[in-house]
Parts: sequence; structure tokens; C-alpha cells
Amino acid sequence: MNCLIVDDQKIFRTVLKRMFELDSALVLAGECNDAIEAHQLVAEKQIDLIFLDIRMPGMSGLEFAKILEDKRPLIIFTTSIAEHAAEAFDLNVVDFLLKPISPSRFLKAVEKAKEIFSNQSIAVDGNMSDYVFIRHSNIISRLKLTDILFFEATGDYVKVHTTKQQYSIHSSLKTIEQKLPQNVFLRVHRSFIINLNKIDTAEGKTLVINHNLIPVSETYRADLNKRMTFL
Repeated sequence: MNCLIVDDQKIFRTVLKRMFELDSALVLAGECNDAIEAHQLVAEKQIDLIFLDIRMPGMSGLEFAKILEDKRPLIIFTTSIAEHAAEAFDLNVVDFLLKPISPSRFLKAVEKAKEIFSNQSIAVDGNMSDYVFIRHSNIISRLKLTDILFFEATGDYVKVHTTKQQYSIHSSLKTIEQKLPQNVFLRVHRSFIINLNKIDTAEGKTLVINHNLIPVSETYRADLNKRMTFL
């Protein structure tokens, strides 16, 4: 996730940057000492998560969060004033961290943000069940289900292999599996979900889909056999 730190205290920005080393999913896209500068940066860059101080000269963090558009980045408020918590959560933010922030509390908030971000990375259109939407980088793309070959987990990301190209989205295979139509897609390995309609051949523990070799684990073999129609 591309992250932005907004805090008028340089020492706290430094502390947060060091905490970023605790989770490789966090990418520092910038740091600002006030909300005005941050507002401009959000307009120029793809920002997924903001660590936002509440009390700052000029525009406060609460005011800044309110003026962001509906599709705003995820926000984790950071402050030394507990009295702002109720108002902060009314803005539907990820979390509210009181300074000084411990590494364990920081990581807990980050995990919540990652889960929300993953759930936003792929969505099925309720009115058009033949499509899914994915968010990759700063782009939202609509993909036909018939164009998707398979999904492949790679660390904190999932590669979406289609008949035309590959996409990389920040999500987990489990999250994606829960959102896909079960009559079309099937998990065959801890790292692979396939489009059943795209299987070319199957031999032993391997499937071939568009010249790609897909492993099948024993855990999922029975489900695969049930879903394949044999003559």
C-alpha cells in the first residue's frame, strides 16, 4: 500500500517511518507537515493509506478528512489527544492511535487497513455477474469472467492471469475466492484459483491452462474431480 504520513512534528514522522520497516506491504509515498501540502499530494499521487495527525497548524486532520472525496484513501488517525476519538470514528476511519504508539499497536492498525484494502481490490458487479472489477495501481479495470484464466498468489499480492495480460492486485487468495462465482472458479492449490472453463488438459497433479502449468494439491483434488464432467 502506498502510504502518506501527515504530522507537523518531524520527530514523529521519523518514528513512523521506522515502524514501516515492520511490514513490507507499507510503501512510503510521501510525508507532509500540514494538511494543505497533503491535500495537494493526494491529488497528484496514488495514496492508499494516510497516517494523519489531528492537531496541526492551519487545517486539522479532522477537517482534512472531511474535505477528501468519497473515494478517499484509508485513514489512521494519530494523536496525543484522546478526546477526539469519537469524532474521528464518525468519519469511518480505519483506526485511532494514541501517541506514543507502540509497535504492536501500530501493526494491529496496519492489519486492519490491509484487510479493508484487500476487500476493495476486487468486487463483483451485482448487476452484471459476467464481470468483476479489480483495482491495480491507481486504476480500476472491469474484467470479463470469460477472460480470466487463473489467479496466482505471490506474497502480499495476487496475479490475475487473463487471455490478454496480467494484473497484480494487493489482496489474498482467500478474499478473492470468497467473492468469485463458485460455479466458474475453483481453488486447486494454496496458491492457485482456476477458471474451470479454461482447463485444456489434466495429467496427474498438473493442469494446463493456456500453456501454463498449474499444480493441483491433494487437498483440492477431490473437489476438482467432482467439478469435471467425464464421458
